[in-house]
Amino acid sequence: MLRAALAAGRLLLARPRGPLNRQTARASAGGRVLKTPKGTRDQSPAGTALRDRLLAAVVACFKRHGAAAIDTPVLELRETLLGKYGEEGRLIYELKDQGGELLALRYDLTVPFARYLAMNKITNMKRYHVAKVYRRDNPATSRGRYREFYQCDFDIAGEFDSMIPDAECLKIVHEVLSDLQLGDFLIKVNDRRILNGVFAICGIPESKFLPTCSTVDKLDKVPWEEVRTEMIRERGLTPEAADRIGEYVRLHGGLDLIERLLQDPKLSQNKLAKEGLGDLKLLFEYLALFGIAEKISFDLSLARGLDYYTGVIFEAVLLQPENDHMEEPVGVGSVAGGGRYDGLVGMFDPKGRKVPCVGVSIGIERIFSILEQRVEASKEKIRPTETQVLVATPQKNLVAARLKLISELWDAGIKAEMLYKRDPKLLKQLQYCEDTGIPLAAIVGEQELKDGVVKLRDVTTREEVDIPREKLVEEIQRRLEL
Repeated sequence: MLRAALAAGRLLLARPRGPLNRQTARASAGGRVLKTPKGTRDQSPAGTALRDRLLAAVVACFKRHGAAAIDTPVLELRETLLGKYGEEGRLIYELKDQGGELLALRYDLTVPFARYLAMNKITNMKRYHVAKVYRRDNPATSRGRYREFYQCDFDIAGEFDSMIPDAECLKIVHEVLSDLQLGDFLIKVNDRRILNGVFAICGIPESKFLPTCSTVDKLDKVPWEEVRTEMIRERGLTPEAADRIGEYVRLHGGLDLIERLLQDPKLSQNKLAKEGLGDLKLLFEYLALFGIAEKISFDLSLARGLDYYTGVIFEAVLLQPENDHMEEPVGVGSVAGGGRYDGLVGMFDPKGRKVPCVGVSIGIERIFSILEQRVEASKEKIRPTETQVLVATPQKNLVAARLKLISELWDAGIKAEMLYKRDPKLLKQLQYCEDTGIPLAAIVGEQELKDGVVKLRDVTTREEVDIPREKLVEEIQRRLEL
């Protein structure tokens, strides 16, 4: 379980020596201020260790569901990315002509995946991908929003019976957020076909569906009055049409709301909306079988602004502070999102052949920001290394004995260190263990060499026991497994 993976990391905690990771330190060199570019940051060893454990925990969930890993270049042809994200496309980092190709930094992991499927003529695949993406956005680092950040994606591509893959994607979101114990959460679901049906019965021309959808997508950030004003002033909708849309997009509920809308005299007559509502009804039945329906809300305000979504869409949000140390909710926005994009692969296929796809992206940077605050609030410091044993000597002129012993431990697969001094004092070596959280010290002195033993010390309890040299590896492994 993910909780077990992170719990293992909690065994590597030591006393704090300052904030886990603050990108505030600046140094002057040659009259210049040294800093990272806006919306990016260096990661300290402790921060990197924390994020590595978080990534490993999420990947463990993806693997549990049978996904295979792929990787794609950080660079894509500019034409591959342009025209796939709607208004969000303005955030793509475009690069100058390099070697005769117009390039761009990848904006997400979904479009490269669709390109990968089309290019390799793959029609059936379950994959995950963990990598950095880049957005020329206005960063809000306190909310985990950067210009360079990791995404963790899980996708299912292929022709399958309706809503089974979609339900599994929602189950994955539920597993990740439950096991990470970030606090109470809600997964909102909607369907682009239902939104398009709403727009159609409200008299909106099809050419304005996507722009209107982008405006509706702002309802989780701004009040309805502001969304209505944008619809009228910027999207060219009439006040009457905007008001009719508002009657629908402010609805939320569960299976009961789906049943109600299936009986709506106008919406039920729209073919796309009826299909979407039918699929959502089936989806909720599967979610009930998974035992997670109580965490799912059918929310018509959810729009997901990206152009490539074609069916079910979803987004997970936190509802309360992530732990008791915080009085206010952590302002990190959504922590996962995704949906169905059945037409995206066909955009890259010369014959336009479609490969149905559905996927989810875990907002790893936003979750990481929460975990950083959790560590700081609990006054704990993440241990940046995984060293299990320090090889130490109590007398002078024993560097050769240390080198021979540590080599034996390395060859046996044990994570070991020694101090880089010929004759370090024993107290300094033991203090290093305590400062860095190393659990065991293997001490070899003149008497131990004569007796053919190694003194094994438990750093926490300070208990020491002589172990025959030939049984040392076995004893260390036994203790580390406890």
